[in-house]
Amino acid sequence: MDERHEADGLADLFETHRGRLRAVAYRMLGSATEADDAVQETWLRLGRTDVTGVENLPGWLTTVVSRVCLDMLRTRASRREAFLSDEGALDRVPGRTTPTPEEEAVLVESVGRALLVVLDTLGPAERVAFVLHDTFAVPFDRIAPIVERSTVATKKLASRARHKVRGTPALPGAELARHRDVVEAFLSAARGGDLTALLAVLAPDVVRRAEAAALPARTPPEIRGADAVARETVVLARNARFAAPALVNGRPGLVVAPHGRLRLALTVTVESGRVTAYEVIATPSRLRALDLALLPD
Repeated sequence: MDERHEADGLADLFETHRGRLRAVAYRMLGSATEADDAVQETWLRLGRTDVTGVENLPGWLTTVVSRVCLDMLRTRASRREAFLSDEGALDRVPGRTTPTPEEEAVLVESVGRALLVVLDTLGPAERVAFVLHDTFAVPFDRIAPIVERSTVATKKLASRARHKVRGTPALPGAELARHRDVVEAFLSAARGGDLTALLAVLAPDVVRRAEAAALPARTPPEIRGADAVARETVVLARNARFAAPALVNGRPGLVVAPHGRLRLALTVTVESGRVTAYEVIATPSRLRALDLALLPD
């Protein structure tokens, strides 16, 4: 078999596993473009490696893409630098295209906007261990060499990550569920620009507070009254497209995350089945200080 046919054979082989590799990389990196970069690097490493003796090729490819993602997470500040760019037949990832905004939106929704935000709060090794074990059922003894830990330490990494993802609700179960229903009703009304539904879920004396970075110019940092808050919410409904319910400091709130990256967070106060106040947080230092987790199912 000549070199071109060998490359074609590798391409066909890689193509059968590309979807899973991209899914793994996207959950680890939270970016479709970066996930494709990680898959590209995995493809290049496959082309440079003799895998004839590899018994479990899907496992080998998952290990490689995971190590690439871990390196990218560890060097996120400089990760925009290009990866390898070998010339020749192996320089192209089979089927690789730049994701459109619509394709990236589908990816975000397939994983969950809130989960992507919470995963970004994990350390690199925690994120890799959690994604591989809890999402893709990779055994801990296979994850351990990737994160350069013992199997026992790797289990602890995943456990710590799992605790962060699940969070610790500040409300008992029944009350948490009621507050969640109110927050979800508020978000649904905001997305639909439904003034009547908003007025139904807002308390008459509701207060909206927001940091300047979250507001258009000349918008007051505080407004009061259901009518004023509802009308502003309708005007700013575009943000609701990128919002998802989450546990914010132990209580149901909202995260606004275009492309799965946190931009705003809303802490929401609920009393007697209505929203009595909410604050929109936009300052990076305050966003980083928030305790973010998934709402219980």
